[in-house]
Amino acid sequence: FPALLSPPDAEKTPGYWNKGARRRLELALALQPAAQRAKNIILFMGDGMGLSTMSAARIYKGQLAGGSGEESVLAMETFPHMALAKVRRAGLGGTLLLPLLETPLHPSCFQTYTIDRQVPDSAGTGTAYLCGVKANAKTLGLSGAAVYGKCHTTFGNEVDSVLHRARLAGKSVGIVTTTRVQHASPGAAYAHSASRGWYADANMPKEALRDGCKDIAYQLVHNTDINVILGGGRMYMTPKQTPDPEYPGDPDQNGTRKDGRDLIAEWLSAKQGAHYVWDKKGLDAVKDDSVSHLMGLFEPKDMKYELNRNTSTDPSIVEMTEKAVRILRRNPNGFFLFVEDDHIPRAGGRIDHGHHSGRAKQALMEVVMLDRAVARAGELTSPADTLTVVTADHSHVFTFGGSTPRGNSIFGLAPKKAKDKRAYTSILYGNGPGYSIRDGARPAASLPAAEDKDYRQQAAVPLETETHSGEDVVVLAQGPMGHLFHGVQEQHYIAHAMAYAACLEPYATEPGCRAARRASHGTRCSPQPLLALLALCMAALIVRG
Repeated sequence: FPALLSPPDAEKTPGYWNKGARRRLELALALQPAAQRAKNIILFMGDGMGLSTMSAARIYKGQLAGGSGEESVLAMETFPHMALAKVRRAGLGGTLLLPLLETPLHPSCFQTYTIDRQVPDSAGTGTAYLCGVKANAKTLGLSGAAVYGKCHTTFGNEVDSVLHRARLAGKSVGIVTTTRVQHASPGAAYAHSASRGWYADANMPKEALRDGCKDIAYQLVHNTDINVILGGGRMYMTPKQTPDPEYPGDPDQNGTRKDGRDLIAEWLSAKQGAHYVWDKKGLDAVKDDSVSHLMGLFEPKDMKYELNRNTSTDPSIVEMTEKAVRILRRNPNGFFLFVEDDHIPRAGGRIDHGHHSGRAKQALMEVVMLDRAVARAGELTSPADTLTVVTADHSHVFTFGGSTPRGNSIFGLAPKKAKDKRAYTSILYGNGPGYSIRDGARPAASLPAAEDKDYRQQAAVPLETETHSGEDVVVLAQGPMGHLFHGVQEQHYIAHAMAYAACLEPYATEPGCRAARRASHGTRCSPQPLLALLALCMAALIVRG
């Protein structure tokens, strides 16, 4: 919902703030838990999208629209239910789900630690929020009994994702990512791997191949019947030295598989009504009602940052999300869609990748685009039957401050110089490649250089890549059973709440699920959809007010 600027003089009157607070109070009083079950689930995951990143992206969104930025509102921030997820261990093993059913409308927090790490990686967190169990870092779709890099610990320790369970329940399922589709976050939806880095067989040690482990690309095609797969990662799907269709003259972009398998061809031959595309033109040509399965791989590895994207050849996350929803929603049993944007320039979601490289502008633009995808998905679905959840797997050592004035560019300078008599940017990193010493001192930040999309903000500690941080991350939800996202929770709770909401295993026989399955084939009158729509309308009025 776009925020409208208020006259500066209006903000100086108590009535302005009292009126806004009253509207928010009325919205809170009108909000009721939507206790019906969800036909559809969309999980948006901003890789590395911590609270400081969300706040900075909100300002950037407003400034892109011509405002001062602070008053802007992200589409995801209009969702009525909120929780926090813990990334650290808290000593509580079980999943407290049922008691929350009677305790609606409280904020919650989710912890993101893994079994073996205080600060997690995207593989361990993906296993938590998609499969419902905490696991070891760098492992995918495996319980904590599996050991990183040890193939033989895979067997017997596999855990199934909510996406996999949704497909078994007759729903259509899809993956959209701005990274390679074999990356840790989407990989947790379908793969069981002792190493997140086993993208293709060429990336695996001989011992793992000898022990019978399969690479992640192979599992993408053979583990779960996924209806829509959109992202990067072409090179892991084709035989070694196979020229890339987009970069045929660049041998570095060629296929990498040593086993000679063409996984794209295998996938096409195994799926009736399947279609494969590798550029935006091909994606745009796909008719929503003409395919049951769609695979689009738009780069050899990760897709390009939004600020670097060729808009004529590469689709945006918004366009990929829309195509996925339009295809998946044709299933009368509903669908499950996982959408990831990594905000860091390196090898994960592009939000995550942007932060890892210390390039804040790249990261924040990815958040803005993810938010646009959230908004577009909301236009294509209804909160009456679709549970939409937005969260992050972890945060980053990213911050902004410096007593900047209202309307200061989020990428601008602090108004006063530091003790070393040199200017500094409002945005800073705790560590990373932005650390720099020249002639025995920190170089002064300056404009317009700090506004460049590839500018690296300064960091306190020199590292080749900036690191994740361990604070809790936010979870935002709207739609059926959205009130289950409540309180301070372990991150693996997310998978359980989604499974419960959609009557998926292990909650398929819970009260109300039989009626929900009958309702998926017809329309039933209920006051809950009207209440949900009323809440959304009031939210829109508040944003505009």
